[in-house]
Amino acid sequence: MTAKVPVEWLLDSDPALRWQVERDLLDLPEPTWAATRARVGTEGFGARLLALQGLDGQWAGGAFFPAGYDFTTAETAGQPWTATTWSLSSLREWGVDASALAGTAERLAAHARWEYDDLPYWGGEVDCCINSWTLSNGLWLGADVDGIVDWFLEHRMDDGGWNCEWVVGSTRSSFHSTLNTLKGLLDYEQATGDRQRVREARLAGQEYLLARSLFRRRTTAEPVAAWALRFAYPFRWYYSVLNAADYFRSASLHDGTPPDPRMGEAVELVRAARRDDGTWEQERRHPGEVWFEVDAPAGEASRWLTLIGARVLRWWDGSADGLPNGAG
Repeated sequence: MTAKVPVEWLLDSDPALRWQVERDLLDLPEPTWAATRARVGTEGFGARLLALQGLDGQWAGGAFFPAGYDFTTAETAGQPWTATTWSLSSLREWGVDASALAGTAERLAAHARWEYDDLPYWGGEVDCCINSWTLSNGLWLGADVDGIVDWFLEHRMDDGGWNCEWVVGSTRSSFHSTLNTLKGLLDYEQATGDRQRVREARLAGQEYLLARSLFRRRTTAEPVAAWALRFAYPFRWYYSVLNAADYFRSASLHDGTPPDPRMGEAVELVRAARRDDGTWEQERRHPGEVWFEVDAPAGEASRWLTLIGARVLRWWDGSADGLPNGAG
């Protein structure tokens, strides 16, 4: 399927994206894509974002929101994406080596506090999505985030997933919260090799989404909402079938298991969204302040979504052909 992907267009991009094209679509030798990945901390998006870090280890002076943020503006201006958690998550997802942030874990332990109850940064807070990103970022930077794993195991819903709104009484899982939690638990397994501790919970969370075909209500089989079928990069906290399918690709490769056939309908929705030129469209930009844009405006071809969509289909189709790691 790589013949249908505009590879040269994808390669003409920031190192943060290019190294993933080299690894996930072109199967280039590890020394090749690793050399490109090493440039992320010194060139382009990664270097620009690293340069914006404050002396206290934070970005924009805050943990999840910028210092002094006026919360009354959120409904009209959208959530800002400039504070520490968002910035760290971007750098990690782009492939920046943790050595580029030497001392950051310690500085955040000393200076960063959550907006919720002034809780210490690496201890997490009450929001599943926030705690997932903190778990992943802490594992990456070498912080002590072990307590967050316990928190997730204690806050599973009876239906197998998670919901950030448990704190206001919700007892049913959320697509958004469950997917974001699963990413953190998978990162924990990959970083520590400890499957015993979180594997059961992770598989139960996956089952929550798979039983719903990644986008349907279990009670009525109707699509859960339009947002599940809307593709935009960066993903942020938003759920989509593309975001979920990319997670399941990572989990499948980690577990050494084939794709679950219950994903089939969702994968075909991803395939149907591919345009005739082999690209996927940026359908919207999530509102809110950013340091700088990293992808196309709404309505234009997105390099990031094209990378992600292409590797999902490559994994799915390659597994159907019996090829290793979804190669084809």
